[in-house]
Amino acid sequence: MDQLRDLDIDVDQLAVPATQVFAFIGLLWLSLKIFSFWRLIASLFILPGISLSKFGKKGTWAVVTGASDGIGKEFAVQLAAKGFNLVLVSRTKSKLDTLSSELENKYNVRTAVLAMDFAANKDADYEALQKLVADLDVSILINNVGQSHNIPVPFAETPDDEMRNIITINCTGTLRVTKIIAPALIKRKQGLILTMASFGGILPTPLLATYSGSKAFLQHWSSALASELAPHNVHVQLVQSYLVTSAMSKIRKTSTLIPNPKQFVRAAISRIGRSGGAQGIANTSTPYWSHGIMHWALLTFTGTTSGLVIGQNKTMHESIRKRALKKAERDAKKST
Repeated sequence: MDQLRDLDIDVDQLAVPATQVFAFIGLLWLSLKIFSFWRLIASLFILPGISLSKFGKKGTWAVVTGASDGIGKEFAVQLAAKGFNLVLVSRTKSKLDTLSSELENKYNVRTAVLAMDFAANKDADYEALQKLVADLDVSILINNVGQSHNIPVPFAETPDDEMRNIITINCTGTLRVTKIIAPALIKRKQGLILTMASFGGILPTPLLATYSGSKAFLQHWSSALASELAPHNVHVQLVQSYLVTSAMSKIRKTSTLIPNPKQFVRAAISRIGRSGGAQGIANTSTPYWSHGIMHWALLTFTGTTSGLVIGQNKTMHESIRKRALKKAERDAKKST
């Protein structure tokens, strides 16, 4: 009996320290979440990003792909406003020529244009780009060119040309352009590479499977490239975004979660080097404030690859597909 009483005393003595341990763990978890939240606020609203002047002074050149519309065009405009000369690369020469004239007349900068279809993946186009930039002091590369699906579509029903174009433009095109520009940045021991990504790359997206996979590829490639180029003083950053009004998103009306290109690019340029909502993801930023809060919340409370998130994503894109098919059916009836 004495032995049992002794045992009871030992258990009681152990119970108090165990309670304290769990209380400490809970307090530590809560403290880390609070710290993470305030780090988010500071990154999005308080702390400045790296100035563009660190990568190149006024008069150096920036290369922008997908420059004729949307986010790419806005990057060109805002970089020109800061005194950078522009190499504008996109598919439609008439749009590039118009933008070139506007930038030169308004901001007194120099421009060069190259019309190329990234989907064609022609060696001659990349050779032309190589020749174009050979004698230019390029300090910034904006990898913006990209393509998504025409409408959400099950992978098994994805047209072969659409699937091929998405991979060729989003992945191969981005890699080939960077392969041309990166050696010059390494040689000058200074530079910036920004690559546009998408929430589709962090949230597995049913009915946009090929596009989602292509953007996930860019995440890992960009983080690896950042580590390789850091010793050469070349800053590489992936820029995450939710929806932005553009021809690709097919959204025209802005809202709290959907900025226009001007608002988004202003945030991206002002938050270089800041994680925004992409805490814990190497060399990645979610710079627009509502996108950043959304990204942080997903990482903090649900995870980005949980069954719940994927299921909600699937439901949303199934609904979008139904509406798109009904609209196509109505348009077909009108044309007959």
